[in-house]
Amino acid sequence: MKLCVIGLGYIGLPTAIMFAKHGVEVHGVDINPDVVTKLLDGRIHIEEPGLQEMLDEVIQSKQLSFGVVPDQADAFIISVPTPINEDKTANVDYVIDATHSIVPFLKKGNLIILESTVPPRTIEDVVIPILEETKFDIGKELFVSHSPERVLPGQLLVELVQNDRIVGGINQESSERTAELYKRFVNGNIHITDATTAEMVKLMENTYRDVNIAFANEMAKIAERVGFNVWEAIDLANCHPRVNIHKPGPGVGGHCIAVDPWFIYESAPSLANLIHISRTTNDGMPEFVVNKMKQLLPSDGRNPKKVAVLGLAFKGNIDDMRESPAVEIVHQLRSHYDLQIFDPHVKDDIQGKKDTLTEAIDGADAILILTDHNEFKQIDPKEIITITRGALVFDTRRVVNHQAWTEAGFLYHVLGQPLTSLANLRSGYIEAVR
Repeated sequence: MKLCVIGLGYIGLPTAIMFAKHGVEVHGVDINPDVVTKLLDGRIHIEEPGLQEMLDEVIQSKQLSFGVVPDQADAFIISVPTPINEDKTANVDYVIDATHSIVPFLKKGNLIILESTVPPRTIEDVVIPILEETKFDIGKELFVSHSPERVLPGQLLVELVQNDRIVGGINQESSERTAELYKRFVNGNIHITDATTAEMVKLMENTYRDVNIAFANEMAKIAERVGFNVWEAIDLANCHPRVNIHKPGPGVGGHCIAVDPWFIYESAPSLANLIHISRTTNDGMPEFVVNKMKQLLPSDGRNPKKVAVLGLAFKGNIDDMRESPAVEIVHQLRSHYDLQIFDPHVKDDIQGKKDTLTEAIDGADAILILTDHNEFKQIDPKEIITITRGALVFDTRRVVNHQAWTEAGFLYHVLGQPLTSLANLRSGYIEAVR
């Protein structure tokens, strides 16, 4: 059995390595030569616990090769990005290019699986017309399925194995062949459906979460106006056995939740009203955070205050900045403050980014927490209070212990804190810096 995986990003690379670990000969392909060069040197280019060790193992077994061009195989997995355009429509150019790239290497009996998250009917309207260039009978001589990834960054290697898998073939034989391939390592249940339903399942999962987060963010805004503790209220509401409200935050990031709802909206804009308002609510949270920061720490522009920004990744304990609200917040804040940025996981060279926490908070008038990395939860406020110039901390994720930071001398504000508390906090901050 030989497998060719097209796209060696956050999903494609772990998938390729996982199949190689389970006895499949795998050829991994990426159009970025730098990625391929690193992998040929035995180095991963993404951050994922345990992935480097697993790569080392399969390289020694000679089950895995890399290149910029596909090779003949029994099965092909396409796992490439599907970003959104500026007008919020889906960009499936990578899927189109990847499908074209394998056409010269296809032979009778091949299985083609699209793992990329895509708008409904992409298999039917985009992938199959390209595969028809081979002149093979689609469904009888070439077998095609969609099987969306459903894993969480930071837990990929566990969830690839343990999570249930959705398989949507263009016919029963396509589905059965795909299920048999994934059974090599998937311990979860494999659910068979049609291709378009499989495409929608992934979109619905992430859109449900987006709508839920939008509700939490709206409650946080209402809490500031009405005057209640939104975090405590959510915790108490979730004590109900049929309630599971997500947490508010500075916005929604990542390639899934921040993008997938737009795919549904694009397919039926006159009907997707709840989806649209939820997406715009979450997309508006960075501006909300920036305006709150300006209320907390007014800046006259001539002598900009220093703000230590903690976190660039879209969620905790990963290096992924795709669609990260933290990146947008930093962009909007640059014209108002002197930013000193720290993220222990992100390696990218970004203006104002510091190598250590101490460098980021040194002389800062305020600390803005945008990502819930474990490293931030472990900060000792008593140690850093002497390094900062001001004592204000704005926590958009409820990362740190409110009481510990307050006792250390910080003026603590969390997203969703009532406006009356905000006024008191600003007054206290002004007195403190005097």
